[in-house]
Formats: sequence, C-alpha cells, structure tokens
Amino acid sequence: MNTDIKAYNNNLESSDKDICNLLAAAIDNILTEADSKIWHAHPVWFLNDNPTVGYSKQKKGLRLMFWSGADFGETDLNVRGEKFKDASIFFKSASEIDVEKLQQWLEKSKTIQWDYKNIVKRKGKLERLK
Repeated sequence: MNTDIKAYNNNLESSDKDICNLLAAAIDNILTEADSKIWHAHPVWFLNDNPTVGYSKQKKGLRLMFWSGADFGETDLNVRGEKFKDASIFFKSASEIDVEKLQQWLEKSKTIQWDYKNIVKRKGKLERLK
C-alpha cells in the first residue's frame, strides 16, 4: 500500500480505518497497474494518469467513488454526480462491503473510463476512452 494512503487510513477512527484498509487492499490487488496517491486530500488510484477510483470520509460515511462509475450499469453505485460520469456508494462498516461486487466494479473501472485527465484541455468536455 502506498505509504501516504496508509498514513491517511491510520489517521481515521477504527471502523473507518477497517473500511479503508479493505478497500485499499482490494484496489491494489485488482488495479495492479494503477498509480496511487493522495489527491485533493483523499486516496485516489490512476490508470494512465486518469483518476479511476478513490475514497473519502464524509458525513454519510466512507464514500467509495468511481470516476466513470455511472456507466458501469451497477445499481449499488447509486450516488451519481451531477456534472460528470462518477458514481459512488457509502459504507459505515467493513461488513457492508460485498467483496465480489467490489471486484466487479474494479474490473469495470479498467475498461469503462472517461478521459478526466484532459478535461481542462477540452474545456470541461468529457470523451470516452477506448
């Protein structure tokens, strides 16, 4: 696990730390080619410099967000962004995480991606990556 992400997780309360450690391990195991770092104060994994998945502590719980998740066709990723193609799910305990579904979402995140890396250059217009 990336040392900065490990430090982020270790600064959380016990239940949130358990969630984050489980998520980080699953993400690292499936997105082996991804780069990870703390980005905008939260752990994020990038494929070819494109943000793909990340998590953050919020009032509703621990939010797992997929930048292109709105196109995954997954009803559990039901918190949709208004402007972009992101979709999220919230967890309050590690026991709520369905590891098989998490693995499916992570596999989809490899092949279903919108080009966030070049969004500024395209003046806010997203294009689907192939």
